[in-house]
Amino acid sequence: MIRGWYIGASGMNAQQNRLDAISNNLANVDTAGYKRDVTVSKSFAELLLRRTNADGVYHLQNGMGSADAAPVIGKLGLGVETNENYTDFSQGSFKTTNSKTDAALSGKGFYVIETPVGERYTRNGNFLIGKEGILETKDGYPVLGENGYIYLDDDKISINEDGIIARSDDGTQIDRFKIVRFDNERYLKKMGESMYATNDIAGPAHIAEGNERPKFLQGYSETSNVNVVNEMVQMIEVNRAYEANQKTITSEDSMMSTLWQKVAVLN
Repeated sequence: MIRGWYIGASGMNAQQNRLDAISNNLANVDTAGYKRDVTVSKSFAELLLRRTNADGVYHLQNGMGSADAAPVIGKLGLGVETNENYTDFSQGSFKTTNSKTDAALSGKGFYVIETPVGERYTRNGNFLIGKEGILETKDGYPVLGENGYIYLDDDKISINEDGIIARSDDGTQIDRFKIVRFDNERYLKKMGESMYATNDIAGPAHIAEGNERPKFLQGYSETSNVNVVNEMVQMIEVNRAYEANQKTITSEDSMMSTLWQKVAVLN
């Protein structure tokens, strides 16, 4: 019975982690470039059940070997645990912003942003021109082009599908957005402000060229890929699963209490 307590508690912990991820997704439904988190659970290692009236090994006749005297007669699950939280990088929809400095990415890839702690990567293409004439994020971090910082005198620019930034009046090319890809993008670590950092599992960033390079849509913003209806349905499922595990623990506790009362009466 005590095992039932731990099984129910592990289920409650797993559902709590799912609820945290869903809540974060719903909180960022209007965040440009946000990618939803998905929680994956797995079962604990199963416990093998063996016969208790036999132990050790027995030897076959004529030296034909030996066999287990306590064969496996079944398995017993020990609950679940959260295996990982991974990011779903599926494409979000596009929203018109009518800003010349905004550019949404259609396809896989990340902008490169310079921060005080090193390069970070984002899908949020909502940019503006800073005080020093540098193209920046809403939080004031410079956006990198292939030649370094992107300097703009004003927002009279055009951005083609390949990410080339040019002046609208004479077509002079200013720079080209630096876009990177990763070997295992799903393992990128979220750093807040719609930015990501790489790690050993995701692999180093490499420049996206050719078919790896996404298309650019000037004057658009990529919305989050969170579906509010699906997230709400999952939240209901989590709440019901949490309550079911809670009732399991309550039932186990009631049975344990009854057992101890019976033992006390017999003694």
